[in-house]
Amino acid sequence: MLTLRGLALAVTAVITAALPAFAQGQPAPKFSAQVPADITTPDTVQTRIGTLKFFDGLPDGETVKKVYDNLDFVRGVEAFLSGIPAASVYAACEGLGEVGVKRNAGIGISEDLLDARGLFLTANSTTVYVLQCLDLKDGPVVVEVPPGVLGPIDDAYFRFVADVGMTGADKGKGGRYLLVPPGYGGKLPSGYFIVKPPTYTNLMFYRAFVKDGDIAAAVKNVKDRARIYPLSAASKPPAQAFTNLSGKRMNTVHANTFRFYEELNAVIQHEPGDAFDPELVGLFASIGIKKGKPFAPDARMAAILTDAVAVANATARAILFSPRDERVKLYPDRQWGVGFIGGSYAFLNEGERMLDARTLFHYYATGITPAMAFAKPGTGSAYAYSTRDSSGHYLDGGKTYKITLPAPVPVGQFWSFMVYDGQTRSMLETDQKLAGLDSNKKDIKKNPDGSVTVWFGPKAPAGQESNWVQTISGKGWNSLLRLYAPLQPWFDKTWKPGDFELVE
Repeated sequence: MLTLRGLALAVTAVITAALPAFAQGQPAPKFSAQVPADITTPDTVQTRIGTLKFFDGLPDGETVKKVYDNLDFVRGVEAFLSGIPAASVYAACEGLGEVGVKRNAGIGISEDLLDARGLFLTANSTTVYVLQCLDLKDGPVVVEVPPGVLGPIDDAYFRFVADVGMTGADKGKGGRYLLVPPGYGGKLPSGYFIVKPPTYTNLMFYRAFVKDGDIAAAVKNVKDRARIYPLSAASKPPAQAFTNLSGKRMNTVHANTFRFYEELNAVIQHEPGDAFDPELVGLFASIGIKKGKPFAPDARMAAILTDAVAVANATARAILFSPRDERVKLYPDRQWGVGFIGGSYAFLNEGERMLDARTLFHYYATGITPAMAFAKPGTGSAYAYSTRDSSGHYLDGGKTYKITLPAPVPVGQFWSFMVYDGQTRSMLETDQKLAGLDSNKKDIKKNPDGSVTVWFGPKAPAGQESNWVQTISGKGWNSLLRLYAPLQPWFDKTWKPGDFELVE
């Protein structure tokens, strides 16, 4: 009977017999190289995934299993972080469709503004939104845009395609846009602003400006002029269907579970094979998301991806809520951050795609346009977000904070605060409909020096009801400060908002 010691000696003998002659004290080969140690692999390597073992550089069976499991896990994490823009567009169109805003036919409009019942990434409750999803797979689609609006068209990966309205080809006068699918070879008619996106799916949304507080007039302007229909129906467009999004319970936010990969797969299956960068397509294919193939991971792969998406979601939340990139900080002595690092709507910096910057923005927000990243004094809008108080602690819905905007606030139009849920990045669910306030609020109080102090907490401090935004105990929250038509002091940073100061 072979003892353990005997078995070990036998294995050693086999391995020794297989070693090259020069490794057993034999003379070196005539054509031997002086091999640097740093291009070789030791027989045993200690790593974060365990001990890896090799025979003369050849990984053993257990090592092969470990590294492939790790490779699939790493690619699952990266597929989530890189796939957020695509899943976000998909979730937005799916959520809108579930409440009646059908692709190529329906237009969603917040006739009485948005509130926390609708899950939208960092939506605003101070403006009328108009949203529509387009699918160009069956041919060109016409979109008629009313005058006096502002917004972008983004493709299936949330890449900027075109602006409409004031910064678009119609210059705010309204007009007809014709979106043409990739690879389309038909004749294009005249009388349209032609747009050629690289994907079939496109998300279009714009803001309808409210003048003198007359929301009904802004809504009427949209409903009188906004239309969407296939080009094939241009000679006799169908009656336009509108869905009032106000008060609707809907979800337009992508999943943070295994279902995320299913959302991503739906995008890849629907879009042209060359719609995305080959490196990106290759990444998705490496975990089984491949055009023309079913996404059907086996039990091993499903378990790895379930673990990967949990780590990836945590990673996205760390990048957003606890960024390590110093460029996120708007001021060295404040807790305010920027969504567009370096002012690039494409997240580019001297040839570098800023991957964490892209994740930060798309995990938090919706919509891409140069007008958001490149605002100029007196035009567009500026944004800053904060997740922490003046001491660097996360904002706690059970505590009371105050923040002061020094006078004069550098805006040509108005400023607003919105409060968002840390979980959903959507408006915080409270008893207040608007989940925020803005400078158009008629009863907002100013301090003697003209500055404005706003209070945030579960209950309004006595006498501060008109300057109060409600939060909820047991919930984390964050806030976006928006400046519409920001002025020069914002850009040269001679004006700075205060931090959230803990009161109790």
